[in-house]
Amino acid sequence: MEGIAIMTSGGDAAGMNPAVKSAVDYSIKQGLKPFLIRNGLRGMIDGDIAEATREDVSGILHRGGTVLRSSRSKRFFEYEYRKQAYDNLQKLGINKLIVIGGDGSFAALNQFYADFGVPFAGIPATIDNDIPGTDYCLGVDTALNMIRDSIDSIRDTATSFSRAFVIETMGRHCGYLAMVSALSSGAEICIVPELEYDLDAIGERLRKDMKDGRGYILAIVAEGTNMAEYLTRWIKVNLNMEARLTVLGHVQRGGSPTVRDRIMAYKFAVAAVDSLQAGNTNKIMIYKDGVLGTEDIETVNSTKVELNDQILQLCEHLSK
Repeated sequence: MEGIAIMTSGGDAAGMNPAVKSAVDYSIKQGLKPFLIRNGLRGMIDGDIAEATREDVSGILHRGGTVLRSSRSKRFFEYEYRKQAYDNLQKLGINKLIVIGGDGSFAALNQFYADFGVPFAGIPATIDNDIPGTDYCLGVDTALNMIRDSIDSIRDTATSFSRAFVIETMGRHCGYLAMVSALSSGAEICIVPELEYDLDAIGERLRKDMKDGRGYILAIVAEGTNMAEYLTRWIKVNLNMEARLTVLGHVQRGGSPTVRDRIMAYKFAVAAVDSLQAGNTNKIMIYKDGVLGTEDIETVNSTKVELNDQILQLCEHLSK
């Protein structure tokens, strides 16, 4: 039986575990022998690889994070350690890889393919939703629901005390989480890297709203703007309203995967196995305009992520 190894790499995201289970189950159906690589790239180098058993993937569908664990390995940048990883795969008869992670993980496996010709399929999994070519990455829906729960709880205090709350979401280079969360929570302010903001205009708009009876303010800020603390002070000074900052942090990555993340994990996993079985070598699974497909890793690495124009337009008035 042909060996296929499954691994998770980079930041954890809800949906990784359902993808691992689905990839193992479907690989077996296709007559392949699935293996699990634990601890990401580090595990490839150290030989932390074993044939997958039913016990390994039983009861993991509902769990957040990754049961395979993850890592970021500087050693993988050196050829001698990549060769060591390759030798570990060869000993077990593994000649196909599925990596569940982000663009950094895909780039690492692409170099591995260039060195040793081991084909891989990439499943996009990052809550930032910042992988070019795909409208959706595993973990995004769960993260949005975690943020929604937090904002709904914060709103209770905001309305009770007539306060402003600035809520910082993850998203170093991408404001997707902040924008969708702002729209779905009815926030008054949204500050993200993709949109220019005008604090003077925001102040004028909100002062008018406060005269008309607005008693609280919710502001959603993407961490990549580095604006959360400044905006909190700005609201206190310019709107004369008590303001608090809440940094949601890594709570956004956790939680039991939502139904959408579980179903998308299954679809991505099946597509990844099928892609490798069809002879593709370094394809990334994508979900574009409601259709599953694949994209070359070179295209993904050389393309800048573009957010949905409609979301940008809907959020534009919240930054002015």
